[in-house]
Amino acid sequence: MSLEQPEATAAEEPHPEIAGLLEQMGAAPAPSFSSLSPTGARQLMKHMFPDPDEPEPVGDVMDLHLGDDGVPVRVYVPEGQGPYPTVVYVHGGGWVLGDVDTHDETCRAITNATDAMVVSVDYRLSPEHTFPTPLEDCYTALEWVFDDAQTMQVDTDNVAVAGDSAGGNLAAALALMARDRGGPDIDRQVLIYPVTDHSFDTESYEENGAGYLLSKEDMEWFWDHYLESDVDGKNPYASPLQAKNLEGLPPATVLTCGFDPLRDEGAAYAHRLEEAGVSVNHINYDDAIHGIAQFLVEPMDLTRSRELIDDVAADLTATFE
Repeated sequence: MSLEQPEATAAEEPHPEIAGLLEQMGAAPAPSFSSLSPTGARQLMKHMFPDPDEPEPVGDVMDLHLGDDGVPVRVYVPEGQGPYPTVVYVHGGGWVLGDVDTHDETCRAITNATDAMVVSVDYRLSPEHTFPTPLEDCYTALEWVFDDAQTMQVDTDNVAVAGDSAGGNLAAALALMARDRGGPDIDRQVLIYPVTDHSFDTESYEENGAGYLLSKEDMEWFWDHYLESDVDGKNPYASPLQAKNLEGLPPATVLTCGFDPLRDEGAAYAHRLEEAGVSVNHINYDDAIHGIAQFLVEPMDLTRSRELIDDVAADLTATFE
């Protein structure tokens, strides 16, 4: 679906901290994800986001396995007593990369900023497991949050889904799937620079397709690994923007970045949700790039990254009141 009038724009220049980061990356360029095998690209992402020496402390952390397929999750428990409002978090990485470790600091920051329990899903990756397997893994985790609510001290009146990039895609699809299946009641969907459409014809792809961390070639490579065929790209669970009906979905927080090839499809999805009567808070960081939700550890602890966490926390906290 082509977006004729973008609902979000870019500043004239990236934020100074981000410009400095891009300059450093340009001085010692790493290979692009799309130039590597999935295994090599996974190793590169691990190198980009190493484990910090001192992770941000939370009340407790548990690694569990769920369901018949043993879907791994990492549960971050806040300080204090339950039952806890809960966020099912889905990591990004183009459905090919990433895991609970690469997004550990993001989930810790959300846990502490919201006083909510965060369940981070280590869904099976593509191309070994193509669409819809990663989504079904996430749905297993969502159902588990409700099925084991008493044991896990989950406040089932306050459950949200959230994710960044491909994780934002999966979080949006979770909301659609839960509605369509009459499944768990989701109170908010937080979509951080989400992938919403199997298409590359937006102005933001034209403007930001190279030079800003995530490239058009990378996204084409990710989609090629995620889908069995281009026909799957028309499925609304793969491309939420293709859904004919977005009515009855939970309120949404949609975050986009000005220098991100995914900017316009995120804005388009926010607009479609609003047209369907869904309450939407769309925030566009016009001087930021894709991936800032992970830049929380020195020497890449960015101002815009902390602002994003604060904005996410504000909407989640208001939802959980």
